[in-house]
Amino acid sequence: MFSFFKKKAPPVVAPPAVPFESPSTPGSSLIGSALVQAIELPALKPDSAPDTPPPERKPWLARLSEGLRKTSSGIASVFTGPQITEALYEDLETALLMADTGVAATEVLLKQVRAKVASSGATHPVQAKNILTQALTDLLKPLERPLVIGQHQPTVIMVAGVNGAGKTTSIGKLTKHLANSGATVLLAAADTFRAAAREQLAVWADRNQVDIVSQEGGDPAAVSFDAVTAGKARGKDVVLVDTAGRLPTQLHLMDELKKIKRVVTKAEATAPHEVLLVIDGNTGQNALTQVKAFDQTLGLTGLIVTKLDGTAKGGVLAAIAQWATERGAAPAGGVPLAVYFIGVGEKLEDLETFNAREFAHALLA
Repeated sequence: MFSFFKKKAPPVVAPPAVPFESPSTPGSSLIGSALVQAIELPALKPDSAPDTPPPERKPWLARLSEGLRKTSSGIASVFTGPQITEALYEDLETALLMADTGVAATEVLLKQVRAKVASSGATHPVQAKNILTQALTDLLKPLERPLVIGQHQPTVIMVAGVNGAGKTTSIGKLTKHLANSGATVLLAAADTFRAAAREQLAVWADRNQVDIVSQEGGDPAAVSFDAVTAGKARGKDVVLVDTAGRLPTQLHLMDELKKIKRVVTKAEATAPHEVLLVIDGNTGQNALTQVKAFDQTLGLTGLIVTKLDGTAKGGVLAAIAQWATERGAAPAGGVPLAVYFIGVGEKLEDLETFNAREFAHALLA
């Protein structure tokens, strides 16, 4: 399903100072003589019509649209009248807020729709809907960035999230995709706080036939250190560190996350290369609160948004996008936040790469 990873060949020339885009392979970069593919399925071309996506994306788009139907139906009902009126804008504001788009993002979107309607002379609500779709796509676009594997060996990915968000399951799905695509993966069972978390991760390790570093009752930071050290020694491509689920208000556990990150850096000076947060899309604005809190503690690089199926709060990604725009780059030389994956179910194929245009069309279908 994923074909983002190619094994490294022995370097024959010195690596370029800055990775560059390969014109023949979009989304990839040349590191030395090794071609490192990004984790990204073929996306819609900019000039493609929204109803003619690439065949390989159609099953996913159908699941995404169905999953977001509760959200989309509330917004789409605004555009059923005969003409664009002030009442339409008022109803649209209410619908966006009810979808947990947030006050800031709602104001930005409404301002853009009003301006474009005025400048284009649009009069029919369907035209306003199309304008909103483009405005939402533009807002979400900065969150669309591929997760690149191969610039570091191993690439160390630290994964956090509150209990119930689907963190360990998402790690298992990501492991499956990585392993299927030829990457060698090592899992670190650093979630020693939740009962059976270690066993749950071990099941994924066994199912995907990947190595796991685990200690019964072990210190999470020590497990993480051992895993990164083992990943380096064994030549693994990826080390995925599963941390304990916690609420941002559990300060002692958030401090433990800081400790894990510090210890991982001691094991590999450039690590962690990615710090991901798994959030439950059903929690709406609470998900944004989690993103802010974990970002303040860890300096997040990316998100995995789960459980978007059946939610009436799918607009939260717009709220996150607006906050991420205001946040800019993370402190201490960090990078802008990305949404790497979104999920609409429990099956392996229900976790997919995030595409802003696809999401905007599904949200407003």
